[in-house]
Amino acid sequence: MQKEDVQKAINDIRPALQSDGGDIELVNVSDDGIVQVKLKGACHGCPRAHITLKQVIEKHIKNKVPSIVSVEAV
Repeated sequence: MQKEDVQKAINDIRPALQSDGGDIELVNVSDDGIVQVKLKGACHGCPRAHITLKQVIEKHIKNKVPSIVSVEAV
């Protein structure tokens, strides 16, 4: 259930990333609440990707799935 909820949260923010030429892919959700994602397109290698990851993506996922501890790019 947790992985599906995280995927739904990612799907919520995906259009905003895609509008800037980027995208995001869910890689894994660990039992201890760590989400691993792969940033793609313009997001991959962007100097502001870490800010987007923590202040937008992680914040949104934690809001939708409170059991999530952290979101990391792999």
